[in-house]
Amino acid sequence: MDSRRLIAVIVLVPVLVALALWAFAWPAARTAPRDLPLGVAGPTTAVGQVERRLTQREGAFEIHRYADEAEARHAIEDRAVYGAVVAADGGPKLLTASAASPAVAQLLRQAVAGQASATGTPVQVLDVVPAPRADPRGAALSSSVLPLALAGIATGALTSLLGLRGVGTVVALVGAAALTGLVAASVAHSWLGVVTGDWWAVAGVFGLSALAVGAGIAGLAALLGRAGLALGGAVMMLLGNPFSAASSAPEMLPQPAGAIGQWLPPGAGGSLLRSVSFFDGAAAAGPALTLTWWAVLGLGAVLLGGTLRQRTRGGSPTSGRGVPSTAPGAR
Repeated sequence: MDSRRLIAVIVLVPVLVALALWAFAWPAARTAPRDLPLGVAGPTTAVGQVERRLTQREGAFEIHRYADEAEARHAIEDRAVYGAVVAADGGPKLLTASAASPAVAQLLRQAVAGQASATGTPVQVLDVVPAPRADPRGAALSSSVLPLALAGIATGALTSLLGLRGVGTVVALVGAAALTGLVAASVAHSWLGVVTGDWWAVAGVFGLSALAVGAGIAGLAALLGRAGLALGGAVMMLLGNPFSAASSAPEMLPQPAGAIGQWLPPGAGGSLLRSVSFFDGAAAAGPALTLTWWAVLGLGAVLLGGTLRQRTRGGSPTSGRGVPSTAPGAR
């Protein structure tokens, strides 16, 4: 028995388990608001009191002031804030958007209602942009991140393992992503009803998300070989999926996990899907640009890797044929 291989297996498995636990359990165990954008609206004196209560939780909320309830609603619909507290004569009113994050909406209810109960003042809660009835807790939408990541990883890996190169890989990646988008939209939008909005826009988001992952994997494989496959798969699964914040919000994860998650396709895809499905495309530019860059750079790496391989293979026979038959010692 090869003792080195035995030791490698014994050591490698616990290391992988530790990495997986760190990636998945650490963000979940440290979930809490960190500079969570929250609006306050109303008269200056009343707003000041609300703001002082909210800032008692140091570093939890990033407060944005608005003139009135209408302006606060507009900010929520533009995804500038997750909710707003409106100081009104009849008592405070809490505006939420469960479509942006059911977990954050529940957190705001607990935080604001808890403070109001201490003063004996009832709080009126209004969900400005509600989650769909088919998925009020957002569980189905957040669960779509992993299948899309797996679809992208599988596509990128298959194009490499099947020996596709250059333009052939690009066609396979784009075609598979397009069909993935159509299938995912048919299931999530048409059948389950867990996402709304324009059907073709939703299908485009699903397809672009799958393409960004698949192109990234295939691009790394084209440049680095099987090491690229392993690296890309690890990044998407151990960082992209748990750091995506699909079940909460980027501001609810410990930093820099929240920021890293939005730079990777799973997190950017989840954010873009919410914007397109529930907010008429508000705040969609950032995540759309992230996915596009991953797709473009990945496909570019695929073409570059194919070109480099062709040059390498083309140079070997030429160098062999360049030896003249009349060289000294030739017969």
